[in-house]
Amino acid sequence: MWGNHIQTVKIELNDNILEQVTDFKYPGYHISEYKNDLEDKLQTYNKINGAIKRQFGKQMNKETKLRIHNITTKAALKFGSEAWVLKKREEQCLEVAQMKSLRHLLGITKLDKEKNQSIRKKREQRK
Repeated sequence: MWGNHIQTVKIELNDNILEQVTDFKYPGYHISEYKNDLEDKLQTYNKINGAIKRQFGKQMNKETKLRIHNITTKAALKFGSEAWVLKKREEQCLEVAQMKSLRHLLGITKLDKEKNQSIRKKREQRK
């Protein structure tokens, strides 16, 4: 794919012509369209965070929630991201999703008016 132009290629294997596709999902991420992959990763990230919230709520201490977050949700978000070339807007979407999750895990609401930098420091102190 060059710009908006999709190049058509005929590939033959053992006398069979292979189908050409513009989007292919390989275990964990889309190949050729990183934007779709980013959207899928953010959706998965939010689903996992929601599951943590529903299952554990206030029953679990913050350190344990952060460990679960670091092991599961961060891994789900980062898998396959090595090849991403993100625009500033997409980086901001990732940052928003992460901060929303951290605020919840640390019990900080928007009404507390705490800056993102101080939330990151708290997360680092608890590691």
